Amino acid sequence: MLRLEARAEPSKLMSYASPLLAIVLMLIGGLLLFTFLGKDPIEGFKIFFINPVRDSYGVSELFLKATPLMLVAIGLAVGFRANVWNIGAEGQYIMGGAAASAVALYFYESDSAFVLVAMVIAGGIGGMLWASVPAFLKTRFNTNEILVSLMLVYVAQLMVSWLVHGPMMDPDGFNFPQSRMFEESALLPMLVEGTRLNAAFLFAMSALLVGYIFMNRSFLGFQMRVAGNAKNAARYAGFSAKRMIWIGLLAGGGMAGLAGMSEVSGPMGQLTEHVSNNYGFAGIIVAFVARLNPIGIFFASLLMALLYLGGEQAQQYMNLPSSISNVFQGMLLMFLLGSDVFINYRLKWGRD
Repeated sequence: MLRLEARAEPSKLMSYASPLLAIVLMLIGGLLLFTFLGKDPIEGFKIFFINPVRDSYGVSELFLKATPLMLVAIGLAVGFRANVWNIGAEGQYIMGGAAASAVALYFYESDSAFVLVAMVIAGGIGGMLWASVPAFLKTRFNTNEILVSLMLVYVAQLMVSWLVHGPMMDPDGFNFPQSRMFEESALLPMLVEGTRLNAAFLFAMSALLVGYIFMNRSFLGFQMRVAGNAKNAARYAGFSAKRMIWIGLLAGGGMAGLAGMSEVSGPMGQLTEHVSNNYGFAGIIVAFVARLNPIGIFFASLLMALLYLGGEQAQQYMNLPSSISNVFQGMLLMFLLGSDVFINYRLKWGRD
């Protein structure tokens, strides 16, 4: 009989090499996918992975797409290291964008620089408040944070739909479900003239730096690593499990909320029903591909952003559905998880 047997000691080298292996397998799977769809695989590869970054504007779009992914992934990585599984970053992202939009619309006629500062704060707080629900339920009633945070995504989507159909609807928008376009004071400044790359990219780079210091150079980060790797040892050392849960979920919620703020105050410039681009879910893949490492998150975010842009190119030039990018994301996660299985287990024939 064929069965999985736990390895005595998983290979550390393979644990870091497996993301690269997953990327290679995803590329091979992509070539096969294009072939099965009746497309030229070489042409499909060029359109999907090369066309999006063939000029400076394309590169700027790559960094623009990667920015919210970096923010979401670094926040999730903090909690994941302590085995706090926040799967609802998508909802926290949406609520952060909604909270920031509320500030922009409340101070609609103001040209003060503090409007943008207030939006940043509101975005982070909005995401943290949404994440505090599973945190409270987990620490008070021992509920499953995976299910609670995930179900709250759909509540957040319905909440934003109600807002743009009601209190936040543009009175001059011909009943389209969207808010007013934000004033200049509520928009993030551009970093490169002639592109859409804005100051949120600097937020993301700062978040990666702070995340690296927190997770690798702080005592609290050490506590969270211990709580994730050896729960009994953390309990024996007196580390508070409830504290780890709150920190993990609030860090993920705050960063996801800031990512939502960067989207409504950046390329969108308003709040709509389509504020979400599944960045909250994609950030989970980014965090795991990066092995919860801030440096890895930077490169994994660029890869995930390329899949988004490649999907748009494939839709435009190859007449493929927009969901093609989700297929590539799914393949990447599937191959990564498959690689992890064989890092920790080996196939063995025979009876016990």
